[in-house]
Formats: sequence, structure tokens, C-alpha cells
Amino acid sequence: MGRLFGTDGIRGLANKELTPELAFKLGLAAGNLLKKTDSRSVVVVGRDSRISGTMLESALTAGICSSGIDVLAAGILPTPAVAYLTRELDACAGVVISASHNPAPDNGIKFFNNQGYKLDDTLEEKIEEIIQGDMKEIPRPTGSELGRVIPFDDAMKRYVEYLKKTIETNLQGLRVVVDCANGAAYEVAPRLLRELGVQVISLHDQPNGLNINHCCGSTHPESLQEAVVKYNAHLGIAHDGDADRLIAVDEKGNIVNGDQIMVICGLALQYKKQLEDKIVVTVMSNLGLKQAFAAAGVTIFETKVGDRYVLEKMLETGAVLGGEQSGHIIFLKHATTGDGILTVLQLLQVVQETKKPLSELANQMQNLPQVLVNIRVKDKFGWENNERIRSAILKGEESLEGKGRLFVRASGTEALIRVMAEGPDKAELEKLAEQVAEIIRQEMT
Repeated sequence: MGRLFGTDGIRGLANKELTPELAFKLGLAAGNLLKKTDSRSVVVVGRDSRISGTMLESALTAGICSSGIDVLAAGILPTPAVAYLTRELDACAGVVISASHNPAPDNGIKFFNNQGYKLDDTLEEKIEEIIQGDMKEIPRPTGSELGRVIPFDDAMKRYVEYLKKTIETNLQGLRVVVDCANGAAYEVAPRLLRELGVQVISLHDQPNGLNINHCCGSTHPESLQEAVVKYNAHLGIAHDGDADRLIAVDEKGNIVNGDQIMVICGLALQYKKQLEDKIVVTVMSNLGLKQAFAAAGVTIFETKVGDRYVLEKMLETGAVLGGEQSGHIIFLKHATTGDGILTVLQLLQVVQETKKPLSELANQMQNLPQVLVNIRVKDKFGWENNERIRSAILKGEESLEGKGRLFVRASGTEALIRVMAEGPDKAELEKLAEQVAEIIRQEMT
């Protein structure tokens, strides 16, 4: 067995790679590591809308109960809601069954500790070590010591009421199109905004287990762009399958990505003297973001890709805002993880307070052209040691002559190698990225 955990938990093809047997072992192993010793323990479990969700939930829950922990079954709920409820209820852990933006046949399992933070590498390695063993030595309580499944019927209501407290601005009068990706946000996102007085046009809010992220959501915003213009909305928002991230669409139908949203919200916080003069981003963030924050006197800290690494650097530096170009944005004063719905509220607050259209706010950052090519490979590991690939990257970097950059990395959640080129000439970038991608295809597929 290779390393189970990626940058966002465990993912794989449901019932083939991510099996009920594995889910049970995860529940049992993690339960024994994370449960409290001084009181009865409880774990909050939520999931997205995938057809495999209930199957994996049943197996995972059985494993957790087998370790002597009660399960609060929250049903379909965004990832950040589980993180919030875990710390709010002083649960020993939270678990989400979701593969985020991946297609419906995939699924995943990710854990939060009792503070609502994703597990660190050390704990994940301990869980994996237990699973790789025979597991016969793990304690198996009996009788009254067994865990129970308890329906968590008001989980969504608690999350909605918490989110309402994160802003002070009246949002009445705004018209917003919401693409729910047929995922975990399908009910909670439109409900929250309507309760705050927003006129909501809701798209892709009829999950059937198979249509999550299918031609919709943050990875396929085309229908959202059309709807914003059609309904003359102030803006549109698109979530991914588990609603821990989003992208926006301005009133003209143009995409506003995570970098631009961080600039909009970050500069607004800096103006209010609430940003602490610092922000954390990843190596994938656009040079235009760095220029915008530098001009405002904001120190920029950079990490490798993955919102867990963004969070680590935020905690280390005392930053209150950080995130990724993909739309995982962490407002640390309000949440312990990326929260797409919370980010929507922060963005709408800026729009309402400034009385400026989203297109004007997005123009606070000048986007340098970026080209991203994804190459599906048999095995995403070891590419850094391939001489042909290294030579192609070096040649590409030299061709940019210091006016841009070339960045290659393996996806943390899929069997992909990503090639990103950034610079002033998009046509040149497309040619360069494709040249490197072709070498990777020849060597890795």
C-alpha cells in the first residue's frame, strides 16, 4: 500500500480504490487515536451528495462506533460546516466523505481534529501505519462501551446561524446567481443568502448522486456566466462539490478567481486595518496579486499548493487571510479551513459597502497571463527525477528570459501532473507549456 493521504485526505475511485473495507479500517484506526480518555467521545460525520456517500458513511461509521465513539450523523453538509461543528461541540474529531471537485465516481475521506483543523502529517502517518498492520491489537469495546449513531438534525441550522454572525452589512438588494454544483451546498448556500435578504437565482441544486460537478460548479462555470448576464445579476458564485471553495463571476460574465477575491477582500481588510499587514498565498498565485498587495504595504508569504500548507503558514506568521487561486480561502478569524460560503459573505460585504460592481473591484489586480496544462499519468510520483522532463523545464525557463516563470507539480488529489506557465505573452506561454507537457506525456503515460 502506498501513502494513503494526499493534500486533502484520501481519495480514489469509490468501491475500487476507496472501498467500504478501507473506510471501516479508517474509522476504527482514527477513532482509537483521536478519542478522548476522560469522557465519552463523539465524532461529527458529514458527506457530499455522491452516490457512494452513504455506502462509505455506513462503513466509516461502523469503524468509528467499533472504537467506542458516538457518531453525530450530519448528512449532506459542506466540509467547512463539519469543521465548525467539530470545534463548536468539542467533538474529538470531524470527518467528511467527499472528493471535492472530482467527478461523481470518485470519493474521499478527510479528518479534522478537535479544533477543526485538518490532521497533521504525523497523525495521518500513524493512522496509515495502523491500517497497514493486522489491526488485531486494536481495542474492541463491547456492551455499553460501543459507540452509537445519533442523527444530527439541526447541523445545517447551526452552521447557517454561525455564518450570519460573520458579517455586519445588510445584503438586501443584491441579486446573486448561485451554482451549487449539485453538491453539498445545494440547500445551505441559497437558504443562507435568502435569509439575509439576497435575491437568489439557484442553479444546479438538484443532486441525484451522479451529477455532482458535472458541467457545473467551480470547475465548469459556463452556465453560471450565462445566467449572470441573463438575469442582470450583480454577480454569480460557483461552489465545488463540498463547498470549501468558490469562484465568482462579475456582472459582465467574467470569471473572478481566488487570487482576485483575495485581493478584493484583503485590500478591504487592509483599509480597515484588520489584515495585520500580511497574507499567505501559494506558488500558483498570479504575479498580479503580489503586485497589488505589495503596493498596499502587505507582506506576502508563499507556500506550496494545498490549503493545509496555507493554514500552517498563517498560524506560523499570524496572518488572518490566506488562500489559493482555485478559490480555497481561509478567513482565520472566522474559520479553521477554506469555506466557500463564508467567502461569499465576505465578498458580498465588500460589494455592498463600496457600492462598486465586482468588475471594478476585480480590476484592483492586473492578471498576468497564465496557462495551465493538466496531464493524466499512470503514476504521478518520480517525475522530478526524469532527465528529459527536467531538461525540458530548464529549457523552458531559459526561454522566458526572466520575464515569467514555469512551474510543474503533481496534483495532490488526482493522478495528474500540472504544467503552469506565466508571463506577458499568452501565445508564447501556450506553446511553451505544451512542449513541456508533451515530454511528460511521452515519459509518464
